[in-house]
Amino acid sequence: MGIRFFYVLWRCFIISKLDHQLNEAIRDKEIRLIDSDGSMRGIVSSREAMELAISQDLDLVKISPNADPPVCKIMDYGKFRFDQLKKEKEARKNQHIVEVKEIRMSPGIDTNDLNVKMRNALRFLADGNRVKVSVRFRGREMAHTDIGEQLLIRFSEGCAELANMDKKPKLEGRFMSIFLSPKNAK
Repeated sequence: MGIRFFYVLWRCFIISKLDHQLNEAIRDKEIRLIDSDGSMRGIVSSREAMELAISQDLDLVKISPNADPPVCKIMDYGKFRFDQLKKEKEARKNQHIVEVKEIRMSPGIDTNDLNVKMRNALRFLADGNRVKVSVRFRGREMAHTDIGEQLLIRFSEGCAELANMDKKPKLEGRFMSIFLSPKNAK
């Protein structure tokens, strides 16, 4: 792999990174050559392959350096890199990172407040994110963890059309929580 550098005032910047060996950088005696139309040429010397590439006004690119003998192809490397970068950009654009959104409540939450929190959870689930719903117990509320458990079960039943409950409500310290994941992943 070669790296091209650009020097300005005692600083060095990498301007491009080559993924393949090109033209004169290929130092092998014999290579397996694939022509520009995709047909197999067979095993030829690297000098002969280089002359063929120059005569066609194209580049000689080492595709598989670990093969014995290495496989090289005659192609327009600039167009190949452009197409490759375009595919990578398209793949990055289409990927969706699943986040975990958290909704916190207390055991004494009122009905309308619960409905607002449930609507928010449904919106998060519709976007394809997981939701962690937790109930925080303070002081004497720790004696009534069953109220928090019933609240979480009621919350998961309200979101049942869009979500699956991953685990039963679990008490960790002063928090009882459940995880909801969307039924149909985007």
